[in-house]
Amino acid sequence: MLALLSVWFIVPFCGGILFIDQLNQVNFAGYPLGFWIAQQGSIYTFLLLILIYAVRMDRLDDKFGVSERDGEGRRQ
Repeated sequence: MLALLSVWFIVPFCGGILFIDQLNQVNFAGYPLGFWIAQQGSIYTFLLLILIYAVRMDRLDDKFGVSERDGEGRRQ
């Protein structure tokens, strides 16, 4: 959880604030990279973090026997 929260903080803060001048020297999809990270990259990062969190919590539920699946592995 701490690793996910760290990524959640570092990507927009470093990519969109601290290193924006250096990143803006590179273009991505027709826009400066620093601007793109601040506007779109952070959102994609957040969505990826949500997916990773959901998968890890699902595995943790399976490990401790509290998953929401029946005996055949289907969701209930």
